[in-house]
Amino acid sequence: MRKIAVDKDEQGVPRLFLNGKPLFQYGPLDQGWWPDGLYTAPSDGALRYDIEVTKKLGMNMIRKHVKVEPARWYYHCDRLGVLVWQDMPNGDKHAGKGHGKGIQRSPQSARQFEREWARIIDALRNHPSIVMWVPFNESWGQFDTPRITDMTRRLDPTRLVNSASGWSDHGTGQVNDVHRYPGPGMPGLEAERAAVLGEFGGLGLPVEGHLWRDKDNWGYRTFPSRAALTEGYLELISKLKPLVEKGLAAAVYTQTTDVEGEVNGLMTYDRAMIKMDADKLRQAHQELYNHCTED
Repeated sequence: MRKIAVDKDEQGVPRLFLNGKPLFQYGPLDQGWWPDGLYTAPSDGALRYDIEVTKKLGMNMIRKHVKVEPARWYYHCDRLGVLVWQDMPNGDKHAGKGHGKGIQRSPQSARQFEREWARIIDALRNHPSIVMWVPFNESWGQFDTPRITDMTRRLDPTRLVNSASGWSDHGTGQVNDVHRYPGPGMPGLEAERAAVLGEFGGLGLPVEGHLWRDKDNWGYRTFPSRAALTEGYLELISKLKPLVEKGLAAAVYTQTTDVEGEVNGLMTYDRAMIKMDADKLRQAHQELYNHCTED
């Protein structure tokens, strides 16, 4: 049993409230990719492991990025106590960066989007770990944003709606979500919607022997060692703290694991290594939550 809402803290700033109390939500962007099965995990234990590492690092939320997982993944989040932001998979054309109206979908494309989104919400509605629906990401296939937001809220009024994560905000939904790489950053505070950082970070470390490809790997910034990566990450977190104090309600770090040529994971693609000092990360993350908790 749980209740999720946007409400105002003692300073009148909109925050994300879990069971009537403000909680800073922090966790990784999770694409759910696997080197041997791509979108298919090798085992139920493997599904569970990524969530357990997320908790081990002191994170309390996962943004499931443009993918829908098997029901077992959400069951493990329910059981282990991790909050989930659930994306709709991308589709159709790209609307471009900015605040335009989005793309003009064909009637068939629009119907297919709405049919699949409604079925995703219906299939997952009984998982209490899910606290937010995200119909659009960075303008990919974004269309009729106010109407799709209203549709989502009608289908499930018990959860929050993040109309568009990054780029094209239409003033709808219950949060204003920006992406800043490497960041961090935040949108301006509003009277009713919570300010969230839907993606940031993306710090890279290619680990020899654990790469999908040996050359042309990519991160927003690349570091030469685990120690240097940890230091760079903790510097980002130190810059995040004053934003939390100012009113930032949530942040999503890119990302859980390396994915093929992307080497910006908290873990290597094969999950053989956690790339940073877990104890230092857990301690730093706890300080983020302390800034948002009422006495």
